[in-house]
Amino acid sequence: MSIVKINALTVPAEQREVLEQRFASRAGAVEGSDGFEWFELLRPVEGTDQYLVYTRWRSEEDFQAWMEGPMKAAHQGGGGAAGAGGGERPKPAASASSVWSFEVVQQAAPKQA
Repeated sequence: MSIVKINALTVPAEQREVLEQRFASRAGAVEGSDGFEWFELLRPVEGTDQYLVYTRWRSEEDFQAWMEGPMKAAHQGGGGAAGAGGGERPKPAASASSVWSFEVVQQAAPKQA
């Protein structure tokens, strides 16, 4: 079965729109990665200031390959080329982050009519 990675991002109220815009502009960045199965950005509704970034992967190895390749390059401004464009990297929208890992042991989908 698949594995799930949830990145819990603590986001101050004044940074919520910034975070959501950054995720919207990255559309397609992970979808082509080998072993990628699903992505969701979950906005808190009440009781917390944590956004959850949910991704599901075929295996831990697929997730690690993405972390060491495309994700690392994206967060370094294109593999270290951030300085080449002359611009500074934007300040993080989240003030804290932690990654939770899970194995999918059961799942269900809606019944087909």
